[in-house]
Amino acid sequence: MAVRARVSVEICVGLSVVALVAASCSSNSSGGSKSDLTVYTCASANVEQAVVKAYEGAHPGTKVNVFRAPTGQLNARVAGDLRSGGLRADVIWACDPLTMHGYDTQGLLADWTPADASDIPAAYRGPRFTGVHVLYMVAVVHEGTPPPGAWSDLTGPAYRGAVALPDPSFAASALGTLGYLAAAPGYGLDFYKRLEANGAKQVNSPDDVLTGVEQGRYKAGITLANTAYAGQKKGSPIEVVWPAPGGVAIYGPIGVTTRKNRSSSAGDFASFVASRTGQKIMAGEGTYVAVPGQGGPPLPAGSPVAEPDWPRLFGTYKSVLAEYTAVFGR
Repeated sequence: MAVRARVSVEICVGLSVVALVAASCSSNSSGGSKSDLTVYTCASANVEQAVVKAYEGAHPGTKVNVFRAPTGQLNARVAGDLRSGGLRADVIWACDPLTMHGYDTQGLLADWTPADASDIPAAYRGPRFTGVHVLYMVAVVHEGTPPPGAWSDLTGPAYRGAVALPDPSFAASALGTLGYLAAAPGYGLDFYKRLEANGAKQVNSPDDVLTGVEQGRYKAGITLANTAYAGQKKGSPIEVVWPAPGGVAIYGPIGVTTRKNRSSSAGDFASFVASRTGQKIMAGEGTYVAVPGQGGPPLPAGSPVAEPDWPRLFGTYKSVLAEYTAVFGR
């Protein structure tokens, strides 16, 4: 089932946020360096900073150190850690389940579940990581361009040489979209081959796609719903489209690592992000969240949503990515 957050919520600030955090998140930190922690994440800066500020405000003396980067750079950081003595993150907050599963298969994630995960859809919960936010990948077209009724329309003559795609090796949302479409009936890797043959161009990130379509360098592209709507609200000459079979829903999971001498606050922080308080803070920053009804940007009524079968994709995405790279290259 699609996850749909439809209720607008205002987030309290200052002392009221701290009080709300304290009421909903139990702390196991006792102050000092043992409770300090390091988080690796690809979450957007405003979201990550709002969550960290609230958590630190409710846990005086605890410092949350953050390394934030796109998924490709996050993977490089993790790999560098492992080559030089071991993982330095206590918590990993990723942007798609495929990347998180990759960390799990390397033995980097400990058994952990949030203090209260009952509100989070079962499809977003597992024994070592839990979904806390959702990215929706949609189509965006420049003003005056016919909107695609289905993803497959992007391979047609109306979009020849004028479609931009984000790089799945760089952006988690693009990797999740690739995983879904590669397995979807009527699509597969042939869909990407048809896009390439039709002159589609690969750029780094969904934001690069959006900028290119806004500026008219491309007629259409695949990007994130929340940033596309934000651009549209500011007057960008674009239209946001949810092509059949749907905008691709990609959940962003959080988990606690197996780092040696892991911070005593790791599980507490991760549970806070997954809590109703954490969800409301993220929603207030314009993010779709995992827990229904916590606010965030509304989904347009009737918008089709495609929910990937993530466990099925766990076993195939690496080979799919390799095949995709053979088509678009770098």
